[in-house]
Amino acid sequence: MSKIVEIVSALEQKIAKMLHKIKQLEAKNEDLERKLDQSILLLKTQEEEKNSLQKELEHIKMASALLGSEEYKRDTKLKINSLIREIDYCIAQLSQ
Repeated sequence: MSKIVEIVSALEQKIAKMLHKIKQLEAKNEDLERKLDQSILLLKTQEEEKNSLQKELEHIKMASALLGSEEYKRDTKLKINSLIREIDYCIAQLSQ
């Protein structure tokens, strides 16, 4: 009977250790999930900021070209030609 008590006692200790380890892992998992959520939010914010800055750069390039800057004149001409083609296409669609 003493042998069974020892086995049960050892088993209880192992179970207690396992439960403690599970709680530690759950806490670590929650921490990692929180950090992941923060990283995802930061990534989205940075992506939005990048897009905003790209749009601002395009506007600056356009304004610079319109003010006579040689550097972006070609880009502006291409953009204007593209817009003219779109307008012509729309007019053609309306005419049909």
